[in-house]
Amino acid sequence: MTKIAIIGGSGLEDPDILKSPKIIQVNTPFGEPTSTLTTGKIGVLNVVILSRHGKSHTIPPTQVNNRANIWALKDQKCDFILATTACGSLREEIERGDMVILDQFIDFTKHRKTTFFDKFKPGEMKHTPMAQPFDSKLRDLLIQSCEELKLKFHETGTVISIEGPRFSTRAESNMFRLWGADVINMSIAPEAILANEIGIPYAVIAMSTDYDCWKTDEEPVTWEAVFKIFNQNVHNVIDLILTTLNKL
Repeated sequence: MTKIAIIGGSGLEDPDILKSPKIIQVNTPFGEPTSTLTTGKIGVLNVVILSRHGKSHTIPPTQVNNRANIWALKDQKCDFILATTACGSLREEIERGDMVILDQFIDFTKHRKTTFFDKFKPGEMKHTPMAQPFDSKLRDLLIQSCEELKLKFHETGTVISIEGPRFSTRAESNMFRLWGADVINMSIAPEAILANEIGIPYAVIAMSTDYDCWKTDEEPVTWEAVFKIFNQNVHNVIDLILTTLNKL
C-alpha cells in the first residue's frame, strides 16, 4: 500500500480530511522531528503529516531538524514526500496566490545540516546526484491536478532557500533575480537535498504570497502579509493535494 508523507500540515490534520487520525511520537538517530507525526488515511492512501515548524509554528527555519524529519518519514516507510510552502515571488508574472510546481533550487542557507553523513565509512562515500532534485512523476501529477482544478500555476520554477528568519535586503532580492531564482523561501532546499540523499521521491507545492522586496512600487514583505495571503488561498493547496493523491 502506497504511503505518502506531507510536510506542511496546514488544514490537513482536520479529521474531516484525514480519516482515523493517530498521533505518534518518534525519535531518530538525529533527535526528535520538529513535530509529532499524524497518521491516517486520505481515500485509500496511508498518509503521514509532519508540521515543519511545529504544531504551533514555533520553530525558526534554522532550528528545523530536517535530518530528523526526513529520517522519521523514511522510518515510517513513506514512498513519496509532498511538501507545501509559502514563498516570495521574484518575478512579476508570479502573482500572489499562484501555485509554482518547483523544478530547481538554489541553496543559500548557511547553517543547516544537509547530509546524513557526518563522516564516511571507508569505501562508502556518498555524493548524491542533484541535477533534477524534484520528482518528475509527482510534478507531472501536480501539474495535471492544477489544470483540472483550473488553478493559476507555473509548471516550473527555481526556488532559492535563504537562512532566515529575516527577510532579504533589496540588494539581495535583486541579486537572487539575476541568479535566475523565481521564488524565495527558507525551507525547501535542505529538505530536498536530504530526501534525495535518503532516496524518497520529493516534490513541492509552492504558493506565492508576496513580492519579497525587489518591487519598489510595493510594500516590502512582512510576516503578517504572508500569513494573510496564505490563509486566503490555503484551500487551493488542500484541493491540489487531495486531487493529486487520488492519482497515486
